[in-house]
Amino acid sequence: MPKKGGKIAAMAKETQAQCKRPKLEAAGSPSVLSFESPDSLFRSLISPMEEEVFFREYWEQKPLLVQRNDALVAAYYQCLFQLSDLKELCSQGLCYGRDVNVCRCVNGKKKVLNKEGRVNYVQLKKDFDQKKATIQFHQPQRFKEELWKIQEKLECYFGSLVGSNVYITPQGSQGLPPHYDDVEVFILQLEGEKHWRLYKPTVPLAREYNVESEDRIGNPTHEFILKPGDLLYFPRGTIHQADTPQGISYSTHVTISTYQN
Repeated sequence: MPKKGGKIAAMAKETQAQCKRPKLEAAGSPSVLSFESPDSLFRSLISPMEEEVFFREYWEQKPLLVQRNDALVAAYYQCLFQLSDLKELCSQGLCYGRDVNVCRCVNGKKKVLNKEGRVNYVQLKKDFDQKKATIQFHQPQRFKEELWKIQEKLECYFGSLVGSNVYITPQGSQGLPPHYDDVEVFILQLEGEKHWRLYKPTVPLAREYNVESEDRIGNPTHEFILKPGDLLYFPRGTIHQADTPQGISYSTHVTISTYQN
């Protein structure tokens, strides 16, 4: 049982009857991230949502959207990772598959556009600009101190491994088809804007990844735009898809995940 398992399980049982509300509540202005302890980091990450309310009403139950019209938080999020960071990182010997995936959603299916061997930035940017491909960068905390600190504190907090991926998607494009994951997901919007659609789970609290067809998932239960500084949480099993709207040059977000079986 993870460190927080007893607390989380108790709160979930107390409010099991409350988990059917479909509305996605939005919160206001946040505090600055605090690295004093794992508890303070998590509280500041979801601020102004209160920790007790989060575990009582949202964790493993329903999505939470925290929208922040705060320039300081937006600037801080942008420093965590940017498209411009990739040029330097490619010179350090990144490899397709291990470090980077290049993909695009075409007719409801994921099309992988990876090349062989090392990643060449000029080719990567060409696929991004001309083929409207999404760049998925694995485990960015290896190269970004602030992300490493966030994940280190979250691993202590949850008593569970924490992973991350960065997704960079050009305008008018979508990287992945509708799917659900086997992890609890926290999304931090870093650059640009991303249009999200969430759907009712077909497998609540799923323990495996799966792609779902458009004709099976029905209408979205939630639909919104994430902007820099915003945070989104949703439980494992939540079906989701996201695209970068026209008129927005590109979107960058980091997905932080935990509680994988």
